Amino acid sequence: MINKKWDIVLKDEMKQDYFKKLGIFVKNEYKTKQVFPPYENIFDALRFTDYDKVKVVILGQDPYHGLGEAHGLSFSVHENVSMPPSLQNIFKELDSDLGIKRTCSDLTDWAKQGVLLLNSIMTVEKDKPLSHQNKGWEIFTDNIIKYLNDREEPVIFVLWGSFARSKKSLITNKRHYIIESVHPSPLSAYRGFFGSKPFSKINDFLEKNNIEKINW
Repeated sequence: MINKKWDIVLKDEMKQDYFKKLGIFVKNEYKTKQVFPPYENIFDALRFTDYDKVKVVILGQDPYHGLGEAHGLSFSVHENVSMPPSLQNIFKELDSDLGIKRTCSDLTDWAKQGVLLLNSIMTVEKDKPLSHQNKGWEIFTDNIIKYLNDREEPVIFVLWGSFARSKKSLITNKRHYIIESVHPSPLSAYRGFFGSKPFSKINDFLEKNNIEKINW
């Protein structure tokens, strides 16, 4: 389905009843409503960052629900779309942390370097956040986290906000590294996201483990 090693890792997952029901639900939603990201982009996070290439997981909740925003990677939008406030704050912290003034809102280059930009819920109806909650996506993506937790090579899990932090219990392998803070949204960024220095922490951990750092 994904044409990557993920197909092997997730082979049994895709045979489960919940996943078959999810597939029927999603196909029907795309036929009858306006749903994001584009159908062909739903699994782009997995396509760009294969199982054995994952260095970092940045976990989002569900895709942006505005027209033309979501394209399959958490927090990322196409460059010709207005930059969402959370992403603006992520870039402010990147500048504060590492002095990098990033303006490109498409994070595909991060994904290609090993940053899995995974939304826990992978689809959403236009202008209806969390409209595809409790349809099966959370089971699927929780299991993705569990499969990554089983890996020998260390993975950095970045958990921003209470929803992402609720997944902390899935990460039991001590060789992995968890970075957590409040969400970068304007509602919470000033309560601990700004100044948390996630990008330098990620690269410091990678360097200590002889893994190539991310070019942010």
